[in-house]
Amino acid sequence: MKAAVLESYNNFSWKEVPDPVLKPDEVLVRIQFASICGTDMHIFPGDFHPRTPVPFIPGHEMGGVVAEVGREVIGFDRGDKVAVDPIIWCGKCPACLRKHYPACTGLKLLGVDMDGGFAEYVAVKPHMLFKAAPDLPDEHVALAEIYGIGFHANNRAKTQQDDTIAIWGAGRVGQVILQAARIRTRGTIFMVDPIESWLQIAAENYEDVITVNPKKENPVDAIKRHTGGKGVDIAFEAVGHAEEITGVHTPVRSCIQSIRGGGKVCVLGLGDEPSPVVFKELIWKEGQLITSRVSDGEFTEVIEHLNAGRLKPHALISKVMHGSEIQKAFETIQQEKEKYLKVLLDFRD
Repeated sequence: MKAAVLESYNNFSWKEVPDPVLKPDEVLVRIQFASICGTDMHIFPGDFHPRTPVPFIPGHEMGGVVAEVGREVIGFDRGDKVAVDPIIWCGKCPACLRKHYPACTGLKLLGVDMDGGFAEYVAVKPHMLFKAAPDLPDEHVALAEIYGIGFHANNRAKTQQDDTIAIWGAGRVGQVILQAARIRTRGTIFMVDPIESWLQIAAENYEDVITVNPKKENPVDAIKRHTGGKGVDIAFEAVGHAEEITGVHTPVRSCIQSIRGGGKVCVLGLGDEPSPVVFKELIWKEGQLITSRVSDGEFTEVIEHLNAGRLKPHALISKVMHGSEIQKAFETIQQEKEKYLKVLLDFRD
């Protein structure tokens, strides 16, 4: 098969590699589209070394059709349209024994810890596959994984009808948190980001979204002004590596300052830098600080909403390129970050 192999950091090759060897308890999936994730953009230059030794095949956001079914597998047939959940739990650690799988101490992902979906085929266990409607566009199936992150965050924060929400970070993850939140609540949603083009995507696709550029106004002040001084019910931090802005606190601290009494802060950003927090500000409100990592079975929920047309995947897709153009795709995103949310790679013939 053909695959995009990261031969060395910053260097992809489009080349022939051996087909996956299908085990009796696996399903062979013919990849249609795979999506480039923010994690992939860190893998590319070696930020995840030594977790991602090269050469290997990245790609953990993918969808396709069943090409072959192992003899021990039931419930799948050739031609089934499927999304692939890349997460592999150990099943043995204290978190797994409590069925809290995203907290698995040995968690691994296809396309991060082992070869993944930037290829024509991938072989996976059947529990990692989720069927989609036959008429759901293949491009949308490939977005199920990142949508799962947005729905999991809202599940962790227990978003309710009429909740007001603030989302720090209007990039890929912030946008799916927004779309998942809009399924749950009719309340006002604030999007905070210094990149105007990303804010515009949110505002153009949803009503009752207030965008805030922290380089132009203090987001906490703006949120308090629009909420009559009360603050929001939930604030999500989906920034990670935050840009320092004069006169504005870090995203996590700003989230804490923006919630009402008894409100919640849900942190997803995976920045390596320390994030100063004044816990007195959280304690005075008896607020809750929650974290969210990957997803936990939300694929079923996501695909239900995709099948029903309740989500807006077109708002996420900035560009589609063939898999053979992967080097150009990564370099383009690096050079023009503000222009792109999701770039999809087409692995069809």
